[in-house]
Amino acid sequence: MTVLETLPETSANNQPIKGSWAESGGVHWLTDPDLNVRQVAKAMNAVGARFITITAYQLPKDEGFRLEYHWDLDGRLLGFSFPLAGNSIESIYDLCEAVDWIERETHEGFGLEFTGRVYEPLLLREGNACGVNLRETGAPGKPGSGLMGQEEVAK
Repeated sequence: MTVLETLPETSANNQPIKGSWAESGGVHWLTDPDLNVRQVAKAMNAVGARFITITAYQLPKDEGFRLEYHWDLDGRLLGFSFPLAGNSIESIYDLCEAVDWIERETHEGFGLEFTGRVYEPLLLREGNACGVNLRETGAPGKPGSGLMGQEEVAK
């Protein structure tokens, strides 16, 4: 049995991460609708995985966002996808310091909140509001809130 088939128990609730793994594009993805980002981070830390990055996607229409967390474990890329109906997800900065910059950049670029952390002054565009990479003007799911969207940045 490989580590991709069984991950260690987490310290939070002593429950293993369960679900089915599928490979796509060289990444092993765990599909489990009940995944919790902090549970995943604890399990990845327990097996000595290295955090790589977070990829953020604004989904079409009012479907929200998807965040994909990428980890390296002994040369294998592991991916965990988290759909967001709203605009927040728990921060894992206290569990993995390497996530600091990408959480901050995702916060600034997409206006997403990583709960449980404090943000320093803006990194990317001092003076601009968060959400500069959004496709439409407005906060996630709230057009017209005054945040600058991508089409406005291009002007």
